[in-house]
Amino acid sequence: MTNNTDDFEFIKETGESYYKTLTKIYCPYLKGDVHFNAEGIEHLKFKKRKTARAINDQYMRFKLLKIVPEIIAASHTLQGILVTKRFEHLKINSRWEYRLKPVTYYEFIAIIRRNRIKIIVKQVENNQRMFWSIIPYWGMDKTTTTRILHEGLPEED
Repeated sequence: MTNNTDDFEFIKETGESYYKTLTKIYCPYLKGDVHFNAEGIEHLKFKKRKTARAINDQYMRFKLLKIVPEIIAASHTLQGILVTKRFEHLKINSRWEYRLKPVTYYEFIAIIRRNRIKIIVKQVENNQRMFWSIIPYWGMDKTTTTRILHEGLPEED
């Protein structure tokens, strides 16, 4: 996507600044708010704890970030749901611990301004729903240079 480090830094800084202006967006399907917190922005930069995403991956996510509120606010249909149990990194009694918790991932897909986008909203146990990820629907296989769909684990996508 980008070989220009300055362009990437600009897109990343612009995206981070924009993300900080978001607090919550009402989602008609969920009949409630989707919150934008530090976990969501961290997930745009890191695939999992201490594993940074590739620059091209971060670039396309930050570039598309501005359409996330529009997609959430217009979502009347759920395209996918995953209910699972995961070890979540939680602060308990002033200590960070991993605890097994029920987690639900909601998947919304939209085509906006010629972009086919998948938005993931995450809910741990009965806590508030939070923006988790934006995934460009099409990806490229690096070895064959053919288009592929992103269909991985919602925790890492």
